[in-house]
Amino acid sequence: MTLQHPAQRGGNERGAFGTLAEKASNFTSSPAFFGVCLLLVGTVIGVHIAKAPLTWMLLAGESMTAVTLLLLALLKNSERRAEHAVQRKLDAIAAALLEGQRGDVGPAQQELRKAIRIEEET
Repeated sequence: MTLQHPAQRGGNERGAFGTLAEKASNFTSSPAFFGVCLLLVGTVIGVHIAKAPLTWMLLAGESMTAVTLLLLALLKNSERRAEHAVQRKLDAIAAALLEGQRGDVGPAQQELRKAIRIEEET
């Protein structure tokens, strides 16, 4: 386990967790996941209306809590990836501007072109 910022972990390559988080993030933004959430909320409401045993009520509530915690973790991961992408773009823009002021055409221009497509990589 590492406590480093994602920008300092393993360079630009996405690991197994990054790939899984990306797929999970795509799923949670889909209509299918919205349907699953509606079904879960409907189940919780149904359990309370039916005055089911306490065990069922606890199970329904704990399911909602688990989904909430997982979504929070996915949201934070997505936020960090977006933050990293924006920072790389800003760094590339600053370097390209410095090169432009000096009259140089160099690697910063290429890095800027690469950074513009960073959403596809992260």
